[in-house]
Amino acid sequence: MFLRAAMSAACLLVADAAIAQAGADTPGQGRSRLFVLTDIENEPDDTQSLIRLLLYSNEIDIEGLVATTSVHKRTSVAPEAIRHIIERYGAVLPSLRLHDAGYPDADALAALVSESQPLYGMQGVGDGMDSPGSRALLNAILREDERPLWINAWGGANTLAQALYRLRETRSTEEVARLSGRLWVYAISDQDDAGPWIRAQFPQVNYIVTPGGDYGRATWGGMNQVVDGIDNQTVSNRWLAENIQQGHGPLGAAYPDVAWGMEGDTPSFLGLIPNGLGVPTQPSWGGWGGRYELYTPEPMADDPVNAVAGVVFGAETRPIWTNAEDSFGPPQRPEYGRSVRKGEPVETSARASLWRWRDQFQNDFAARMDWTVKPYAAANHPPEVMLQGPDRLTVKAGQGVWLSARGTTDPDGDSLTYYWFHYPEAGSYRGEISLGAENADGVWVTAPQVSQRETIHIVLAVTDKGSPPLTRYRRVVVTVEP
Repeated sequence: MFLRAAMSAACLLVADAAIAQAGADTPGQGRSRLFVLTDIENEPDDTQSLIRLLLYSNEIDIEGLVATTSVHKRTSVAPEAIRHIIERYGAVLPSLRLHDAGYPDADALAALVSESQPLYGMQGVGDGMDSPGSRALLNAILREDERPLWINAWGGANTLAQALYRLRETRSTEEVARLSGRLWVYAISDQDDAGPWIRAQFPQVNYIVTPGGDYGRATWGGMNQVVDGIDNQTVSNRWLAENIQQGHGPLGAAYPDVAWGMEGDTPSFLGLIPNGLGVPTQPSWGGWGGRYELYTPEPMADDPVNAVAGVVFGAETRPIWTNAEDSFGPPQRPEYGRSVRKGEPVETSARASLWRWRDQFQNDFAARMDWTVKPYAAANHPPEVMLQGPDRLTVKAGQGVWLSARGTTDPDGDSLTYYWFHYPEAGSYRGEISLGAENADGVWVTAPQVSQRETIHIVLAVTDKGSPPLTRYRRVVVTVEP
C-alpha cells in the first residue's frame, strides 16, 4: 500500500516536472561532425584508432581525414596509410550494411583524405603555408551547420592553426569569433607547439586537452592503462587477437599489434558515439571519452615529449577543458542474489573517468568488428533504452522521484540487465544517494536535504546478455532546491 502511494506521488511529481521541463528530454545526441588530424605511421595506434572510427562512420559524420606531422613525426606525412585502411573498410562494407544501411561509401571517405605541410608545429603556419589539409579544414569551419564541428588532433595541431590563421586573414573579427566558437577540439595532449598558440590566439575555441606532453597524467591514458584491482582483459593482447584481429576479415587483419600503447587516440571520438550518456559539449558530465572540467591549469613542471623538439610551453592563458578526477570501482556481479550492485572505488584519478567505461566500449568495438563478417542474425546489437518521463527534473529537498526504464527493448531479443547509479563527480552533490535495488527496471530516488541548489546525475546502464554484451545508457539530471 505504501509503495503504491509512493509511486502515485512520484508519477504526479514526474508529470509536474514534465510540464515545467517541456522539451528538455533528450533521448539521443544525434550525429556529430568530425574532422580528424592524424600523424598516422608515427606508430601503430593511429591505424588502430582509424579502424575503430570507420566502424562508427554510420553514426558520426566524418568531414575530413588529414595526415599530419607531430613531435614524433616531424618531416613527413602519410595520407596513403589512411587510404589503405579505407580500402579495407570498403572490402567489408557490404557486410556492415547488413547491420546498418547508413555506412558511407568507401569512395566518399577516400575523397575526404588530404595532407598537411610536412613541417613540425608552427614552422608550418603563416603566409604560404596553406595545404590541402588546412584548406579542407577551413572549408569545414566555414560550412554553415547548426552542429558544432569537432576536431580530433591525434598528432600535431598545426593544420588547425593554419586554417585559423587563414580564417583571421580573410574574415572580420566578429566572424572569426563566431566561427571559432563553434569548434570543439579534443587533442591527445600537445604534440607540437600549435595547440598552445591556438588556445592563446583564439579564445573562443573550445579546447579539451591535458596540456603539454606529460602523457603519464593525461586522461586519455585510461584507454590502455592496466589498473590494479580490476579485470584488464579487454585491453590485453589476447583479447585483441581473438575479438579484433583474427577471424574478422580484412579490416580486422589490418589492426596492428600494440607497440607503445593501444589506441591512445580513440578517446577523442568515443564521446561522440550516441550511446545515450549525454551531450558531447558537456565534458564535465563524463562519458566514454572521459570527463573534463573547465579551468586554467597550473603550468607543467616539465614536458618530456616536446622537450625533444626544443619546445617549452608557457602557462595557459585562459580556462580550458582539462583533467578531472573520478573515484571508481567496477560494479560487483555476485554469483548469487542481486545480479549487480555498486562496487567500492579502486582508484581516484583523471584516467579513471575514462577506464570506468572501458569494458563497455571495448565490447561495443568487438561487436562492430563482428558486423564485418557476420549476418545480422548471427551478431549482437545494442539495446534500445526507453526512459519513462523527462530526463531533466527539478524537485524540492526530501521529495522522491520514480525513475523507470520500462519499455526498454533489445533488437535481438536478448535478456537485459539494468544498473542505476549516482555519478557524483558529474553533478554538484557528492553525498550518498540511495537507489534501493539498483538492478531493477525502475528505482525510487529521494532528493537529499540541501542548503543550496544542487544537481544530481543518475545514470542507467542497460546491458544485454548477448555476445559480446552491449550497453546503452540514459542519464537523468535532477536539480534539487532547498
